[in-house]
Amino acid sequence: MAGSTTLSERASKALLAEHGVPIAPERFVTSPGGAGAAADEIGYPVVAKLNGDAIAHKTERGLVRLRLGDRAAVEQAAEDLLAAATPDDGDVDVLVAPMISGNRELIAGVVRDPQFGAMVMLGVGGILAEAVADVVFRPAPLDTPTAADMIDGLATQRLLGEFRGEQAVDRDQLIELLVGLGALADARDDVLSVDINPLIVEPSGRLVAVDGLVEIGEPQPGHPALRPRPTDEQFRALFEPRGVLVTGASTHPGKFGFVSLHNLLSNGYSGKVFGTNLKGETVLGVETVADIDALPDGEIDLVFVCTPAAANPDLLRACAAKGIRAAFLTSAGYGEAGEEGQRAQADLVALADDLGILLAGPNGQGVVSTPVDMCVQIVAPYPPRGAIGVASQSGNFVSSFLNHARSTGVGISRAVSAGNAAAVGVADYLDFYADDDATAVGLAYVEGITDGRGLMSRLADAAARKPLVVVKGGATEGGAQAAASHTGALAADDKVFDGACRAAGLTRADSIESAFEAAATFATQPLPAGPNTVVLTTVGGWGVVTADAITRDPDLHLLELPDDLLAAVDQKLPPRWSRNNPIDCAGGETRDTIPEVMELVATHPDVHSIIYLGLGIQSNQAQMMRHGRFYPDHGLERIVEYHERQDTRFAEAAHELSVRTGKPILTATELAVADPTNAGPVAVRASGRLCYPSGERAVAALGHLLRRVEFQRARSS
Repeated sequence: MAGSTTLSERASKALLAEHGVPIAPERFVTSPGGAGAAADEIGYPVVAKLNGDAIAHKTERGLVRLRLGDRAAVEQAAEDLLAAATPDDGDVDVLVAPMISGNRELIAGVVRDPQFGAMVMLGVGGILAEAVADVVFRPAPLDTPTAADMIDGLATQRLLGEFRGEQAVDRDQLIELLVGLGALADARDDVLSVDINPLIVEPSGRLVAVDGLVEIGEPQPGHPALRPRPTDEQFRALFEPRGVLVTGASTHPGKFGFVSLHNLLSNGYSGKVFGTNLKGETVLGVETVADIDALPDGEIDLVFVCTPAAANPDLLRACAAKGIRAAFLTSAGYGEAGEEGQRAQADLVALADDLGILLAGPNGQGVVSTPVDMCVQIVAPYPPRGAIGVASQSGNFVSSFLNHARSTGVGISRAVSAGNAAAVGVADYLDFYADDDATAVGLAYVEGITDGRGLMSRLADAAARKPLVVVKGGATEGGAQAAASHTGALAADDKVFDGACRAAGLTRADSIESAFEAAATFATQPLPAGPNTVVLTTVGGWGVVTADAITRDPDLHLLELPDDLLAAVDQKLPPRWSRNNPIDCAGGETRDTIPEVMELVATHPDVHSIIYLGLGIQSNQAQMMRHGRFYPDHGLERIVEYHERQDTRFAEAAHELSVRTGKPILTATELAVADPTNAGPVAVRASGRLCYPSGERAVAALGHLLRRVEFQRARSS
């Protein structure tokens, strides 16, 4: 890194030892004889390395000698190493240390990310560290729960337990080491990176750092402080306005000024609606005015701006004079349009601040608020009313989330396209949602992060009050800048962002679909009391695949059925049922089997969650009968009604049991997508809950619920 210096191994290890990193006993000598004496004192075998202020990567230069078994070998190695020194190495000496053995190697360190600041890293180490890339990051400084969460976040957990006759890794020591690295990074802003590789796990499970480098340099400049969040009063003006003004209202159905007014009027908004139009035309029954001055005072809270950028400064001044406190700008030509647009955007933000107006956008698509039946945006759709609050840096993904709401029936409370987020960012909206009675969970799409540490600080505060689900597109600029270390090479933007999310208590999803499903689950299911999960299925294969997904989840547990539950289920199912988890009914269901078995499982104290598979099978057959050429004769009408009534009962039973027991019961069937008109998925939607397209996706959503519970417990302990 330009302007940085890598400390010698001696200086690096001295600094690391001050912060709790376990360093092997070492000696630094300047002669072959001194090396031999040091080896005699330490005990054989030993390792010898050439050490110097300008020597960073010893292995690459062949400056390391391993497994030296006697004094003669040590002295010869020291002589060869000293002879290999170059003038560029500066003052050199020979490091003699015990040859530490262990079958497992970790890597730990610190890297300063350009967006998220100092991040502590832990991963699988050794020469394959970069190839394996099993690493986790968390922002410095760390507390004990966060350090423990880092350890649990490694994919290769089996390396941390008992391994090939060796003891499990000393977890307390590893936590102490990670906390110490976080303290070092927090106390010394000139420490740009720390690279401890390998961190050897001895057979006893104790850790020893046999190599460590610290890179120092000028502290990196911080990001400017985040803008103050708009007041609750300003947000109410945006989301629950007494009246809305659409500027640039048009009679042309292809223009934003027509579409936004149409969408506002067509979805039930009961507040007052006004419009401006240079000709004062009547648009969709609204008598527009040519000049804002002609509008009444104190009756409008929100202006929806569809006019060109050049007209907007005077427009905002006129709106402020009428008591308008929030403005949503669809206008383009600002920050996305080069330096001139950026200057115009900065001027507009300053003007809005002076006028006391919340400025949403510019270059945004609109705002939705179902508690007041308001859809003022330039795109469809309008979602059902619900409890998910959406904020997105991409207007298209607002539409995506709203489309998912319409297709699943799990509704939205508020939704806003942040556009350029010139004055109000995604974190501001989510912070408002965290105190909004109409919202149970925040859902956000973010990209183009410019101040990761500030963003996460605000999001962490909001996430402490309500669940927040985040999906991220793109990558931060910079990335692995500490190229002098393995730690820097492993600091991929995505892993750093993931670590920041975990530390802040955010639920991070990997796609728009999974993000919506996570948010819908938070909005409609109770939180589980623990990890124990039971799968109830009418078909074995679905249960097996779902059980595999539960087993793969790092936090969920596929419960072994207790004896009393086994005995109780035995009374409801034929002898051929699976007699384990998943509970496969084996086609032995009678009219009341599913509700009765589900109740036995849900009311058992050892069960924390249920995933129910197979809903809609009977209605699927009913559909074939209903549309076949024999319907309604041959008794088909009666059996069709029975099948559809049964699936409805099953869905209603799952909902009622979940409410009564306070336990999540997630219903999954591909018919939710393949045939949304099937009576089973229809009944799930009618209950207000999400019908998951597969057992695996239900498992993913349930895992998010449990991780929030565990995060809250860790923070309160």
